Amino acid sequence: MQTIKGPAIFLAQFVGDEAPFNNFDAICGWVASLGYKAVQVPTWDKRLMDLERAASSQEYCDELIATAAQHGVVISELSTHLQGQLVAVHPAYDEAFDGFADPSVRGNSDARQAWAVEQLKMAAKASKRLGLTAHATFSGALAWPYFYPWPQRPAGLVEEAFAELGRRWTPILDAFDEAGVDLCYEIHPGEDLHDGVTFERFLDEVDHHPRANILYDPSHFVLQHLDYLAFIDHYHDRIKMFHVKDAELNLSGKCGVYGGFQNWVDRPGRFRSIGDGQVDFKGIFSKLSAYDFAGWAVLEWECCLKHPEDGAREGAQHIQNFIIRVTDKAFDDFADSGVDAKANRRMLGLE
Repeated sequence: MQTIKGPAIFLAQFVGDEAPFNNFDAICGWVASLGYKAVQVPTWDKRLMDLERAASSQEYCDELIATAAQHGVVISELSTHLQGQLVAVHPAYDEAFDGFADPSVRGNSDARQAWAVEQLKMAAKASKRLGLTAHATFSGALAWPYFYPWPQRPAGLVEEAFAELGRRWTPILDAFDEAGVDLCYEIHPGEDLHDGVTFERFLDEVDHHPRANILYDPSHFVLQHLDYLAFIDHYHDRIKMFHVKDAELNLSGKCGVYGGFQNWVDRPGRFRSIGDGQVDFKGIFSKLSAYDFAGWAVLEWECCLKHPEDGAREGAQHIQNFIIRVTDKAFDDFADSGVDAKANRRMLGLE
């Protein structure tokens, strides 16, 4: 077994126009002051990094590494959540998701998809230059508008959606394989990969590609009423990234897991800062440690109540407390009798 690395922090929710949130150097200094040891970097915000430049320039990547190192911080992973979403967009969401894309391809779904694919391939190259082994993204969604079968779905609709998803992602997975980087899909409502069954459907369509892996985030399973500890038992071989995010599902007589179109603060299921929700992080860290998870414990802060800076400050300490320094010996070694193979056979009555 090995000790989970951390605490790390996903920077997407903290980037802003005011210092220390407006550039990579300053934000690394800020997170280091809170006790974080690594940063997960969104690739769509040039205040933090230039993805195209990182894909083509080792010198630029070395500068990013050195900037983080000045503060005692490393880069844990890169993220293309927004670009990955655009690999597969149902027409119902065309306008809503257009803002995720570069202005040059907005209003043109084919050009937008091609741009997104190229973004992912650049992320693979940038990750390799940065010495990273895992990458975070979303799968996008073609079938999501049909997740509840009313009216009844026509035969073959879901199968074709996942077949197309597999066709779109296979070349990207191959690019990540060439770079030696695991592509980790955040299992997330709104994506076609939103639970274990849909992830298995996708694996079948990409021929169980070795780079098709999971970013595990228990908060999304709380809101779905899915057993997030058992999920680890089923998929630990594919879990290569971990977002530490809390959530709660408060049963209501008026509203359920769909949320009633309400604001987050009024929904029965809502995201919370670590320690304020219902997620059993001790159980999660125990299971991941037992299964020899080799990655980082990365705070993703989302909360409908608490200020983000307070969530970040508290999150570093929570993660540090959850991390289990794994043992290198059995607790009952003191009682080892030192018997040998012949003695074992005698004790079994075989000699």
